[in-house]
Amino acid sequence: MVLDHLHNADRYTALHPLFEQAFQFLREADVLNLPTGNLELKGQELFALISEDIGVPQNQARLEAHLKYIDIQYVVKGADRMGWKYLTECSAASEPYVAEKDIAFYPDKTNTWLDVPAGSFTIFFPTDAHAPMATTELVRKIVLKIAVQ
Repeated sequence: MVLDHLHNADRYTALHPLFEQAFQFLREADVLNLPTGNLELKGQELFALISEDIGVPQNQARLEAHLKYIDIQYVVKGADRMGWKYLTECSAASEPYVAEKDIAFYPDKTNTWLDVPAGSFTIFFPTDAHAPMATTELVRKIVLKIAVQ
């Protein structure tokens, strides 16, 4: 798991061949005005989920994990509170893994809460369970999905 500001993104490009393209998109796109929805950047290898929503109270946030994709979650506007826990420390999934959606949910409580302000991003790998949008404020964010290679 990584938490940092977009101006430090170059520190992480060596972690995956598509990270450079992903961060370049965040730097160059008009992120405040992109329409919400899905945007393919490199087919199913790299795509963006653009949303503007109000989350849920922290005590209702659910831990989730993905096997096929790494998440880069970039906060454009507002502040997102995200929970985190090592996946290996989670108990059995409360909603088992669904391959078509690349997601499983876990009943555990998070170990750590992160406040992610606008201009910052998190990287969640398949080893990271995370609980995004644990906020009752409006948050505009872009989740870049990068295929594990």
